[in-house]
Amino acid sequence: QVQLVESGGGLVQAGGSLRLSCAASGTIISANTMGWYRQAPGKQRELVADITSDGITNYAESVKGRFTIPRDYARNTITLQMNSLKPEDTAVYYCNFRATYRRDYNFWGQGTQVTVSS
Repeated sequence: QVQLVESGGGLVQAGGSLRLSCAASGTIISANTMGWYRQAPGKQRELVADITSDGITNYAESVKGRFTIPRDYARNTITLQMNSLKPEDTAVYYCNFRATYRRDYNFWGQGTQVTVSS
């Protein structure tokens, strides 16, 4: 099992910045991917950004150039640095951990609200 604890989020004006953090604990399979997803009201959950244990990053087109996802491998922690926020970034953001070792593993954090006012 992997536990994910998120922190950060809140209310910010358009153009502002926020930082989310997610710490993973438990049985950490070394080859893994950690990332952030978000879900706005009435919409499906979508990938925002993720990073593999090899440091390969992947960003949604809508956040490229605005968001970054640094990773602290020693602490099994990822951060989502969100700059130039837009009202359309408003959503619940979820931390995700996935790995494959004999079978697929997929874990989610509890979610944290990000609200961007115009």
